[in-house]
Parts: sequence; structure tokens; C-alpha cells
Amino acid sequence: MKLLSGINARANFLKSLKRQVANLKKRNITPTLAIILNNDSYASSVYVANKQKLCKELGIKSKLFKLPASTTNKQMLALISRLNKDKKINGLFVQLPTSDKIDDDAVINAICPDKDVDCFHNQNVGKIWTASDASNLIKPCTAAGVIELLKFHRIPMEGKLVAIVNRSNIVGKPLATLFLQENATPVILHSRSKNTKEICKQADIVITAVGRAKFFDQSYFKKDAVIVDVGINRDANNKLCGDVNVESLKNFIGWLSPVPGGVGPMTVLMLINNLVILTKKQHGGK
Repeated sequence: MKLLSGINARANFLKSLKRQVANLKKRNITPTLAIILNNDSYASSVYVANKQKLCKELGIKSKLFKLPASTTNKQMLALISRLNKDKKINGLFVQLPTSDKIDDDAVINAICPDKDVDCFHNQNVGKIWTASDASNLIKPCTAAGVIELLKFHRIPMEGKLVAIVNRSNIVGKPLATLFLQENATPVILHSRSKNTKEICKQADIVITAVGRAKFFDQSYFKKDAVIVDVGINRDANNKLCGDVNVESLKNFIGWLSPVPGGVGPMTVLMLINNLVILTKKQHGGK
């Protein structure tokens, strides 16, 4: 069994990002990211800190707007409107989840599409589905991270049957269209699907993202399948693990992305990649 290392893929992609940021700085352009945080969860704080750390590593500016839980939807929308108009801000996102006073859908679609680094705005999602070539489009970060991980390890996608066990707007749906861009044949599976195990067993590539620790065992995959585990869970010993029961797959499948160290390292990188793409477009496209 070979590992789809997100750490190695990240290091390779990071070199390209550094070159692009350096070229922008030669033109006196420093990409600037605005981050809005409206909850006190430890996980969200860690996610935001990781994004700020990467910005600093690349020489990108980041501005954190930490809002109290008492913030109203109107106040949140007012801040987003101000950041949309601020020409010094090239990209922004709201760290989800927000407090219960906030309408997440309204907030996401209030962000200017030209600054939407998460690629959650309806307009940007629509562009991915309708574009004949998505190479220069921003893309939802987790989905883009999966594709780049496969590309780095030279996993063929064209003509391959891909089973995606997730139908969310963050993973399953965008992944389906990105695989179509690679001329693969994606099938989306979910909790109401019939014969999920049988379909997965036929697939050349399987994406697991159900949030159930070690749920998928050998019976779900054909020999030499490529498996990308997007799940992040805790097992009975409180150890970080994915959706796949790794122990049951030894000497059975071809490739597997580890948890941690697989898709995770790529996800934050894709958000910063979106920022760089948007910054270029705001300054003539180069």
C-alpha cells in the first residue's frame, strides 16, 4: 500500500505559491486576506491560526476580525460590505460555524465573488459547473486539495470511475465537477443511496467523507483501488483517524491518503491559492 502524502504534495505546491507571491511583490502588490471569526470554539481558532501562519510564511498579509457572539446578522453584513469595498483587501472569508445569530447562507453570498477565497458564493460555484476550463478559477478548498493531491502522485483520473461518498456543498458536489474537469466519471453516494458498498467496490478511486471513524473496511474496495480519506474523527482511544479502517487494508489497496497527513495539509494551501488567483485578477490577471 502506497501513501498519498499531503505533506509532500504541500511542499511542492508551496514552492509555486512562493514564486507567484514574489512576482506580485515585485509589482508592489502584497495579497491581503481578511478573516472574520465569530465563535469561540478551539477548532476554529486552530484553523484560523494555521491560515495566518501560512500567510506569514508566504509574506501575505492577514487581518483578523474577531467578533463577539453577540454580533447581529446586520452587523456582520455591514463588516462584509466594508471589506468588499476596501481595495486593500484582496480576499476574505468567514470562519464557519458562526454564532446562532448569524445567517450563514446570507453571509456567504454577501461576500463579493471576486474576494470569495472559500469559493462558497453561488456565483463562483456556478462558474465551476459551467466552465469548459476550470484551470484559472478559484475552487472550494477541500475538493481542490483532493485533486491536487492526486495530481502530485500522478494518479490517472481520465476515464476512471470515482465513487464520492458525500453530497455536501463543501466536498461531494464540488468534487464531482472537478473530477468531470479531469474527464473522470464521478458517482455521488450518500445516506439514502442503495448498494453503496457494491458501487464503491467497482470504483477505481473512492473518496470517503462521512465522518465515521474507521467505517470503511476492505469489503468496500476493490484490490489496488485509490482511496482518498477526507474524514477527520477520533477513535475509541481519542486518536485522530479517518473514515477508513487502515488495518483492514494492508497489502490490499494501491494508494491511501493518511489521516492526519493526507488531504488536511492541502486544504489551507488551496485557500491561499485562491487568494493569489483573485489578487492577480484584481490587477490585470497576471
